Amino acid sequence: MDNRPVGVYDSGLGGLTVWRELRRALPGESLLYLGDGKNCPYGARPREEVRRLACQAVDYLIAQGCKLVVVACNTATAAAIDFLRERYHDIPLVGMEPAVKPACLHTRSGVVGVLATERSLDGELFRRTAARYGRGIEVVTAPGKGFVELVESDREATPEAEECVRRAMAGMLERGADQIVLGCTHYPFLMPVFERIVAGRDVTIIDPSPAVARRTAQLLDQYGLRAAPDHRPTYEFRTFADEAYRERLRAKAFADDDAPAAAR
Repeated sequence: MDNRPVGVYDSGLGGLTVWRELRRALPGESLLYLGDGKNCPYGARPREEVRRLACQAVDYLIAQGCKLVVVACNTATAAAIDFLRERYHDIPLVGMEPAVKPACLHTRSGVVGVLATERSLDGELFRRTAARYGRGIEVVTAPGKGFVELVESDREATPEAEECVRRAMAGMLERGADQIVLGCTHYPFLMPVFERIVAGRDVTIIDPSPAVARRTAQLLDQYGLRAAPDHRPTYEFRTFADEAYRERLRAKAFADDDAPAAAR
């Protein structure tokens, strides 16, 4: 039994979509969320800079006593996950795998769309996965330009957000994509917009967050890191930005929660 928290890291608010799935799948585990905030967005930053920021974040979470770290940021995963696993070989790390595999396995039209940041689409992880599972499949990619900024400024429900998402999805829908992968943890906050745009079409929007929560559970069991049955979980939020941003993290995490935990 290990009652230390699971660490969750993202460039900003986006990783809260993974945090919610972790909380749902692992109700007995304490969670420590670090949303950088100060350096968000990461999407167009140079690879070496993203790697440096990711190391800084993982260093922080380990120093806070986290027993496992979820890198809930596709851009940081693409730029740094191999490096992080070499550097922190004594602690389990979970990254954001591009959900291209399930999309390619389930497509009926033979066309798969992927929405992600520029850095993620340019990453070796995405290219490897697409090459492995995309044989005979047309994979249409598009950067979600402006998506992260919309979420970070709480503008997901605006006409601007709908126009932005429609523009990004237009090409893949015209090509007949019936599976669309969300390759950034910020993007699921725009799910109502995605669903409106594909309404009436036989299109599936894939959020990889539940798969990340399942992988985290597997590693906790594999390494004997589950919290004790009588452990009372806590939920903490940290940031490299200011106190106002930390409060925004907490508020957004529990925005759809009717009965948030008292300890956080």
